[in-house]
Amino acid sequence: MTLTNDELTELLDRLLAGWENEVVEFKEAARQFSADKTGEYASALSNEANLRGLASGWLVFGVSNTRQVVGTTHLIDVQQRQTLKHHIHQSVDQGLTVREVYEVMHSGKRVVILEVPAAPRGIPISWKGDYRARAGESLVPLSLDKLDEIRRQTISADWSAVVVPDATLAHLDPAAITRARQGFTERYASRIPATDIDAWDDATFLAKARLIRDGQITRAALLLLGADTSTHLLTPHPAQMTWKLVGEQRANEHFRLPFLLKTTALAKRIRNVQLRLLPPDELIYREISKYDERSLLEALYNCIAHQDYTRHSRIIVTEHADRIVFESVGEFFDGAPDDYALDERTPRQYRNPFLVEAMTELNLIDQMGYGIHRMVQDQVRRFLPLPDYDLSTAGEVKLTIPGGVIEESYSQLLMVRTDLPLEDVLALDRVQKGLDISEKAARHLRRAGLIEGRKPHRRITPRVAAATGAMAGYIRTRPQADAHYAALLTDFLRAQGHADRGDVEALLRPALSEALTEQQKTTKITNLLTKLRRRGVIINRGTRTKPRWELSSVGDGSGRSEPPRKKDDDSSGTARGLGSA
Repeated sequence: MTLTNDELTELLDRLLAGWENEVVEFKEAARQFSADKTGEYASALSNEANLRGLASGWLVFGVSNTRQVVGTTHLIDVQQRQTLKHHIHQSVDQGLTVREVYEVMHSGKRVVILEVPAAPRGIPISWKGDYRARAGESLVPLSLDKLDEIRRQTISADWSAVVVPDATLAHLDPAAITRARQGFTERYASRIPATDIDAWDDATFLAKARLIRDGQITRAALLLLGADTSTHLLTPHPAQMTWKLVGEQRANEHFRLPFLLKTTALAKRIRNVQLRLLPPDELIYREISKYDERSLLEALYNCIAHQDYTRHSRIIVTEHADRIVFESVGEFFDGAPDDYALDERTPRQYRNPFLVEAMTELNLIDQMGYGIHRMVQDQVRRFLPLPDYDLSTAGEVKLTIPGGVIEESYSQLLMVRTDLPLEDVLALDRVQKGLDISEKAARHLRRAGLIEGRKPHRRITPRVAAATGAMAGYIRTRPQADAHYAALLTDFLRAQGHADRGDVEALLRPALSEALTEQQKTTKITNLLTKLRRRGVIINRGTRTKPRWELSSVGDGSGRSEPPRKKDDDSSGTARGLGSA
């Protein structure tokens, strides 16, 4: 959220009035305060805020031990703040980071306030493997009592955390455990030597990966790592993901346990061909995959992590000719999709916190809500329409990932304008899909020359290059279809009756794209003449060295061939002969 200086001053006054406690820490920070120490405080303040039912904890720089505002130069550079947030995100094991870094002038002195979000319900926050807490003003390890208190917050309602009494290690898939170890090793590559992880037996590894409780197998462990023959242990839940192909061709396949391996198998079942898109200011097509593989896996992992398993429903993936639809049961649990698309929200709670934490440990997802944002960015990067969330059916979530262009002007605009803010891209995507946008957004896009028309007939302006202030350059450099140049030539021949090579050059060369070299323009004209002659549209009544082009008496553009020519007429139509004409 954005706060004014007056609001920040009021916040600081409230924090000062309460003085230091378990969720507020003041530091003078006359010198730079280390990022690692900041991370320890982030872990402690986050856990303490959770235990007290608060939204945030606060770390304040620029206040002395005598409660005097003394000011600070700590984190004065914007890049320093971003680096700090990134460092904390990388080193906090659950992916949490500082929510916001505020600057406020108080009594003429600069104060920096770090807002640390509370730990999500059921998920304690650790810093480089150590859970931190506060005892009064002191930084201490998180006690076992506090650790259990956080973990018990949702365990009674968390379907995934329930122990399966009859399940043993023998019910898990060895290949899935091996893959889980790889993900865990990747996640902790900078903190735990791979040789140490390899030395753990399976029970130790599963405990470290948060997949078992008190040495017993949980439903989460069975979902992710269970053998195909172990689905009966989750009855009445089907423990299934179903892929369907609809359209002219039809097919389907069910994917059972272990989900850790079967997500990849399902994703590979989707036909992911290459698409060719032509940028408005280039002559070479760009090839992109129909779907981004990372986005497909992200969508599947999200379905697994957030499904309401108490409703005993399978996950359904439907492949259409131009889109993929992912369906899972359970309402969108925390916030709205657009909040996460813009990277403006961190989830505070989860339907299946035990499963989410385990999937985070295996490097499958994060706990900060970045998945939707990544899928949006992947589509923007590939110039395709953005993912859609359909929440219109109560208790269900449908995610659609488009696999093709809807409006060419939208895709070309993304190619030309790589600097567009994500808010604008989201609004433009709604416009191309015929969805409503706010009047404020519409006014902004119209002033920027990105849309035209009025509600409900708004559309993205086809004058793509106008958005860059380079329309004239775009017109000069954009390629035209061969039909455009053919029409110029046939109109000329119809009016004048004939043309030699010089006439053709004088007519077509100025109309060709300025992006072409002179030699490329010559070749382009040669190839066009060849194509028109072979289609019987024009005929050479002269010779190879001195051509005289006329409209063919039988070739009116319908594609009929011209009559046979005498060999000595030498109009074979080769590129070399026409090039010298």
